[in-house]
Amino acid sequence: MRIVEVVMLSGLMLGLAGCGGDPATRAVSGGLIGAGAGAGVAAVAGGRPATGALLGGGVGAVGGAVTH
Repeated sequence: MRIVEVVMLSGLMLGLAGCGGDPATRAVSGGLIGAGAGAGVAAVAGGRPATGALLGGGVGAVGGAVTH
């Protein structure tokens, strides 16, 4: 995956991870959105969708938990 794709995906996940009323809700929604986005980007980029889902889910969950 190219660095531009990673940066764009990270920005998108952090923006979407802010949805929710409390940190736990944001972590769950961010993780789910990140997992879907990570799997999709990995599949399109020729990588492994499962690895993309794990990475995207982790980043999305952390991003959701730390945003207000």
